[in-house]
Amino acid sequence: MEFFRKVDVNTNEQGIKNTGQFKNLERISAQLFLLETLNEHQAAIGSLWGEFTLTRQEIKGGLRFSLLECPNALAWTVTTGYEPAPDSVMVHLTINRTEKDQEFLEEIKDFLDDHAKHLKKAFDS
Repeated sequence: MEFFRKVDVNTNEQGIKNTGQFKNLERISAQLFLLETLNEHQAAIGSLWGEFTLTRQEIKGGLRFSLLECPNALAWTVTTGYEPAPDSVMVHLTINRTEKDQEFLEEIKDFLDDHAKHLKKAFDS
């Protein structure tokens, strides 16, 4: 399944990469908290779904994050400069399921809404 949020802010790829560092995790989400930075690309984090290893990859247009131990293979990207909204930030989240219960889908919706709110605040300031 895939989910999207468009965040109407003006930034660029480097702005996303700078803001999306592990040390700034609270700037992009209130639902993730840093437990320990493991290395440049991985951190131990806590979330509403439990503790995970969060990976951070720099990609064309921004960043890709993933929860390594997540049974739903939850991953998301934060990018700008490309369709469907080249002048905005797009958050694109995927899981490896075609169906999930409504409660989990609501949690994903809340996660994305929180992410969008925090990104808007981070880039509007």
